[in-house]
Amino acid sequence: MEQVNITPNLIKHFADYLRLELSLSDNSVEAYRHDVYLFLQYLEAEKASTDINTITQDTIENFFAYLFDLNIGATSQARILSGLKSFWRYLTQEEIADKDPTLLISSPTLGRHLPEVLSYEEIQKMIDSIDLSQPTGHRNKAMIEVMYGCGLRVSELIGLQISNIYRADGFLRIFGKGSKERLVPIGDSSLKILFQYIEGARLHITPKPKFTDTVFLNSRGTGLTRQMVFLIVKELAEKNGITKTISPHTFRHSFATHLLEGGANLLAVQQMLGHASVSTTEIYTHISDELLRDTLTSYHPRFRKC
Repeated sequence: MEQVNITPNLIKHFADYLRLELSLSDNSVEAYRHDVYLFLQYLEAEKASTDINTITQDTIENFFAYLFDLNIGATSQARILSGLKSFWRYLTQEEIADKDPTLLISSPTLGRHLPEVLSYEEIQKMIDSIDLSQPTGHRNKAMIEVMYGCGLRVSELIGLQISNIYRADGFLRIFGKGSKERLVPIGDSSLKILFQYIEGARLHITPKPKFTDTVFLNSRGTGLTRQMVFLIVKELAEKNGITKTISPHTFRHSFATHLLEGGANLLAVQQMLGHASVSTTEIYTHISDELLRDTLTSYHPRFRKC
């Protein structure tokens, strides 16, 4: 089948089909149109193919991992998936596409859905398995260390600048959602691994003019994409026999979980994650039943031993 790209014109034809053939309301048509545009913008930002016949289930799943990293909730994700499913139904019915990559993708569970948490041992196993003899080895090791050690969003990781690393003080200057600035502490071990990459493997790459200050580079001297980080994480998990469904966001979630399980203050975790409200941190983090019971036993008068 000849190449057909997702374009504004194709999306317009889809909207006309929804309005004229299915008699959907203007609001529904606009919502579905917006969902497909969002997917197109993602593909363009990731410099991925927009040819409908090269888009696979993995492409769609990476898109939803990207939405998850943006803290887009399950309800919104479910609506967006509905829009993409309708789009591919239209494409296959009109014989524009020869396959539907959304068929086997199920809607996210609504409610307080929490991602998988990696144990410290699983994370260490992934880090230890990275082949440092490969050109990307030290970079990938530093990436995992910083994601887990500092609880960064993937967008914050790929946007990290060398000039925003305060080595002597042990802090990273991070620009989060809405360009909100925060300082995040980084441990000595993570800092050491980060500079082994910056002062080692990274020196062998010539950064493009726009990326001279960017920490994590690909072999062409430009910054990494979210999709690239997702694939690196996915391959490391598979290599180590980890069957949990994980994404770069899993390391941020594991960072918060391990802090709270170790007795860290919720407000301190909120500040490090860059959440505007502590309620977001409460939803985002997972507190083990054991920690909850220990807290109750320690502080509630009815649980105190006589």
